Amino acid sequence: MKEEKLVTLAIHSFEKAQVLKSLLETEGIEASLHNVNQIQPIISAGVRVRIKETDLPRALAIIEDSKWDQEEQVGKRAKEPDDYVLIPVDFSEYTMKICQLGFNFAERRGLRVVLMHVYISPFFSTPITVGDTAVFQLGNEVSLRKEYQRVQRLMNKLKKDLREMITREELPEVSFSSVLMDGAPEDVILSYCKRHRPVLIVMGTRGKSRKDSDLIGSVAAEVIDSSKVPVLVIPEEVPFNDLNQAKHVAVATSFDQRDLVLFDSMMKLLEKNNPSYSIFNISAGTPEWNQVQLAAMKEYHAHHYPKAKIAVSMLDEGDFSLALEKFIRQEKVDMIVVNTYRRNFFARFFNPSMARRMLFHAGTPLLVMHN
Repeated sequence: MKEEKLVTLAIHSFEKAQVLKSLLETEGIEASLHNVNQIQPIISAGVRVRIKETDLPRALAIIEDSKWDQEEQVGKRAKEPDDYVLIPVDFSEYTMKICQLGFNFAERRGLRVVLMHVYISPFFSTPITVGDTAVFQLGNEVSLRKEYQRVQRLMNKLKKDLREMITREELPEVSFSSVLMDGAPEDVILSYCKRHRPVLIVMGTRGKSRKDSDLIGSVAAEVIDSSKVPVLVIPEEVPFNDLNQAKHVAVATSFDQRDLVLFDSMMKLLEKNNPSYSIFNISAGTPEWNQVQLAAMKEYHAHHYPKAKIAVSMLDEGDFSLALEKFIRQEKVDMIVVNTYRRNFFARFFNPSMARRMLFHAGTPLLVMHN
């Protein structure tokens, strides 16, 4: 008798996949989990919930009716951040620079650090077909274990190097831990931050396997677009290893009311650094109207932050990239802050966000705030 075809109903974290599997089985639908990390199941990402093809219509109806994966109830307060800074690492040459910036930031705010490395396991990258599941698992469990052991050695070496730097007083004494997870890096990072909300994510713009033409890392871009916590993106060419050395911070504004709320969040995040700020426009309005709005914003900030050094600036007309590059150079900007807002798929696809465009300005750290 021919074995019935299996289909993937959903892809979730291990915990959610287990919940969905139990729900289906209570309704009489046989379900199985695939892509589960055999060494540490609980950290699995991209776990597939598979069912018989003939059960698909009923399973979809059950999911819709039960609202099993419903997010936080409307009106419920957002989860408060945990007391830590998340640093995704790829063990590239400038990983240590990222760690230095993250550790120094954490030390001034009394936070701890979590180092995270996400690797692609055979279970995540290889498709599963019905009939050869047992062979797949036997053949790839050895590869998975080897890959896990390899990245574990790299993480242990990084932690050893960091401890030695702390001993030599080249790094502040900050409590830190590490986590190794498998899956698509951007998905795992975002999922982890949803469960354990950090104060800040500190990461690089390009990965270890970058190409010279790849000025923006796809992982950083996805985290920027979808994260709900501030993300500090560090290019390789950054000239310092402590944000306290970023004395001049440029803040982009599109004159949206949400900018005022996010500006306040930024001020609290950077209050220990006490830099000077320059607010500049990224709106498409007329120069005259932009001047009026900037003047009003300057007056607002002078009233609410009387001790802060806050100026306003107008970018030159014409090509935005050239105007921004000139502004950064002439004003000796050490870091850019930009706000990003939720946008639908088509807007993000056809009109890349301002945060992504700014990443092309190598050497200038970028702090992305989120509403």
